[in-house]
Amino acid sequence: MHQTLTKEQKEALFSAILKLENLEECHAFFDDVCTINELMAMAQRFEIAKLLYDGATFHEVEKDTGASSTTISRVSRCLKYGKGYTTVLKRKKDSV
Repeated sequence: MHQTLTKEQKEALFSAILKLENLEECHAFFDDVCTINELMAMAQRFEIAKLLYDGATFHEVEKDTGASSTTISRVSRCLKYGKGYTTVLKRKKDSV
């Protein structure tokens, strides 16, 4: 398989995700598309993002999630310089 992800492939995947209407459909889609290890990795990164967003320290996140310092650092950088995690986490907090 070719290792390059094209803009068109990425947009097709994201467009498909936006068609999902509820948690049941999300479960079914991601169970089909991802391996259990991929799902676990994404869930762990999202948990790290939530903890950091809520003010947890690096050490607390490491202890609570068992994630590597590399993974925590990467998520931390994404929170600081990216937009994806913060968009979702802000909307999640605003909806509570």
